[in-house]
Amino acid sequence: MAETPQAGTGEAGAGKQPRSVRVVLLALMIAMMLAMLDNMIIGTAMPTIVGELGGLEHLSWVVTAYTLATAASTPLWGKLGDMYGRKGSFMTSIVIFLVGSALSGMAQDMGQLIGFRAVQGLGAGGLMVGVMAIIGDLIPPRERGKYQGMMAGVMALAMIGGPLVGGTITDHWGWRWSFYINLPLGAVALVAISAVLHLPKKRSQARIDYLGAALLTIGITAIVLVTTWGGTEYAWTSARIMELIGIGVAALVGFVFWQTRAAEPIVPLHIFRSRNFTLMSIIGFIVGFVMFGATLFLPLYQQSVQGASATNSGLLLLPMLGAMLVTSMVAGRVTTNTGRYKIFPVLGGALMTVGLFLLSLMDTDTTRFTSGLYMAVVGLGMGCLMQITMLVAQNSVEMKDMGVASSSTTLFRTLGSSFGVAIMGALFNHRVQDVMAERAGALGSKVTEQSAQLDAASLAKLPEAARDAYQHAVSSGTHGAFLLGAVVAVLALVAAVFVKEVPLKGAGPQAADAPADGEDGKTAKAQVTETV
Repeated sequence: MAETPQAGTGEAGAGKQPRSVRVVLLALMIAMMLAMLDNMIIGTAMPTIVGELGGLEHLSWVVTAYTLATAASTPLWGKLGDMYGRKGSFMTSIVIFLVGSALSGMAQDMGQLIGFRAVQGLGAGGLMVGVMAIIGDLIPPRERGKYQGMMAGVMALAMIGGPLVGGTITDHWGWRWSFYINLPLGAVALVAISAVLHLPKKRSQARIDYLGAALLTIGITAIVLVTTWGGTEYAWTSARIMELIGIGVAALVGFVFWQTRAAEPIVPLHIFRSRNFTLMSIIGFIVGFVMFGATLFLPLYQQSVQGASATNSGLLLLPMLGAMLVTSMVAGRVTTNTGRYKIFPVLGGALMTVGLFLLSLMDTDTTRFTSGLYMAVVGLGMGCLMQITMLVAQNSVEMKDMGVASSSTTLFRTLGSSFGVAIMGALFNHRVQDVMAERAGALGSKVTEQSAQLDAASLAKLPEAARDAYQHAVSSGTHGAFLLGAVVAVLALVAAVFVKEVPLKGAGPQAADAPADGEDGKTAKAQVTETV
């Protein structure tokens, strides 16, 4: 048998990583990029897609179908990896994602595209979970901080480059290549993982918890539909929204009840007995709430009030994303060198709260430089939180629960983003419509009766008085949305204060007292074949 470095015992993590580990990490980052880029590229291509396929009334379902499938399948992928092996489940998720991408590129009408996007979302649910769980297997928590900057960099690149790449591909190659571009990248990731990554094979005798999976899927689906439809397709107090809330609550209560009795639960409730894991789930939810709300309203404010170009909307977030990248790298290095990490959730919660409060102060006279500084403060806070939440969550469970810990943390962040976009969006729209009615009277109400968000072309066609009123309305709307974000961010700060600094596993003498990984106190060993 070829000589194989042991990752998970701390040996592979100590010092310089073998070249094969770096190859696997590169493949994992490609997979993460696929998951994060997709919606941003497609968002830019949507006007062209609708122009060719029609079906404007179903446009929102192109995104909703993908989001629903991703959120619902996330916990299942984590559990399948724990039961049957991480490598097989991760490669399967990549294949499903690529099949969905190819089919979406070949769609002939909007109905087909929505269905194929759901297939793509099923695969996407396993991409992020697989990346995080495999890194958890390969690299001890103490050494994992080194790679936080890499993951934050991929995230920043996706957010900045997604709209630019989507626009370029659509303009020069056609919208179908917005999906086909996933195929060569996914193939590279598959080949690298298949050739180099070797994890211990598992074969669980327990059956999959189908009832738990069904209840969780129904509950998550209902939640996402409420946050997607509420205030847009249906009024928040409408019968349809109330029905969905009732179904969601009943399904999730039933799910929790069943998980206490299932032989192999989808989400073992014992992982929430760890105070740190529960706190990281709360913080992850809040980070998702704040981050996706910020990325939605910041470009809108800068385009509508500050006159920035929509074409470069990804670049408008550069101060926030750059600060997030730098802070994440520093936090990772400090965590690796010292083994201490509690300061980062506390500092991150404080900076995020202050930054969001500063963003709430923006008005029609705020300069781009000033708004950039405010965004940088938010980015510094998120950089302290983004990867630390996953690191501490994984450090709080046994190796056998690494998959469900990763998927649960990812799911909470996803649900947080759904709630953030919905609640901040409802507050924004309500405030914009009120201010437009106050400042522009009947004309203002007519301008925003269909939507409180106008594109640059629509804004340019407005009379000067209405345009001025709309700029004040957007400023007021972003004030309310970011002030709400600041209040929610306080909860992350409070949760961070109660985090207990447990020594990171795999850190040699400093981790001597840390809880053991895996069953019976034995560390699961992940192997990576050394390349020649």
